[in-house]
Amino acid sequence: MRADRILLAHGSGGTMMKELIEEVFVAGFGDEVLHRMDDAASLDFPGSRLAFSTDTYTVSPLFFPGGDIGRLAVCGTVNDVATSGATPLYLSVGFVLEEGMPVEDLKRILVSMHDAAAEAGVRIVTGDTKVVERGHGDGVYINTAGVGVLADGVDLSGSHCRPGDVVLLSGTLGDHGIAVVSTREGLSFSTDIRTDAAPLNHLVAAVLAAAPGVRCFRDPTRGGLASTLNELADASRVSITVRENDVPVREQVRGASEMLGYDVFQVANEGKMVAVVPADQAAAALAAMKSAPYGEEAAIVGEVAEAPAGKVYVKTSFGATRIMDMLVGEQLPRIC
Repeated sequence: MRADRILLAHGSGGTMMKELIEEVFVAGFGDEVLHRMDDAASLDFPGSRLAFSTDTYTVSPLFFPGGDIGRLAVCGTVNDVATSGATPLYLSVGFVLEEGMPVEDLKRILVSMHDAAAEAGVRIVTGDTKVVERGHGDGVYINTAGVGVLADGVDLSGSHCRPGDVVLLSGTLGDHGIAVVSTREGLSFSTDIRTDAAPLNHLVAAVLAAAPGVRCFRDPTRGGLASTLNELADASRVSITVRENDVPVREQVRGASEMLGYDVFQVANEGKMVAVVPADQAAAALAAMKSAPYGEEAAIVGEVAEAPAGKVYVKTSFGATRIMDMLVGEQLPRIC
């Protein structure tokens, strides 16, 4: 660790967060499953295989266009479990409530969680609640953990990408990050920018059925597409090249990102999925994405090559090629 104290940037989804996870958490716990650095752990149980994941949500503000912290918490954990190829089944929820939080706000959040769970087809079956003193909790923090079941033979991982593979993206980039920051900062745009928070387990299942050779799925949340692809390139020791013109981005999101000085490839998403598939299954995977809920704007955005290992590149709209850097520092704190 280069830093001797925890900084906001250690939660950014970029290089400092990667350093914290690898050099403190993974090294400290030492379990071989953690070393895979996937979004959900695939575990062997008597008679079955399970996927298990957990996440904690501290977004500010609690409510934003198209969603709130409750929908975010359910969708985020459902998606993490789904990236392993598992069918999500059960969630736990833990609430840290701040003294003085309006009960009506809490009820509104619970309705969002209930509706998102119903849409995903998962059950919220256990939980916990704690209350902290006024001024110490920003209303509410939510932890969710999810469990799903893995079919025989499914073994997806960010370390499985191979030269010649194709990279797919299920829809437009940056919607969630810009929706949250615009609400937080009181910004107004000529068109409504809404979060993309959505459960993607049905989309993942459709792609797996159409393209059983899928190498991996990954949801590009904190750190955006840039951090996700850099993680995959590093884990598989390959290079990835993305074509800028093929990456779907809403014009209002692109404009807002430019105005705010953000790289849209590094802006957080909460309802998008990256898939890496063998080239001969790419067309089938894309068709499955496009036919699934929340995948209508899916696109093939890049390819995997052998070298230079661990590098990600962008072919720009001007014909040049540049490095797609992993997020460094904290671009948008408290985004999920």
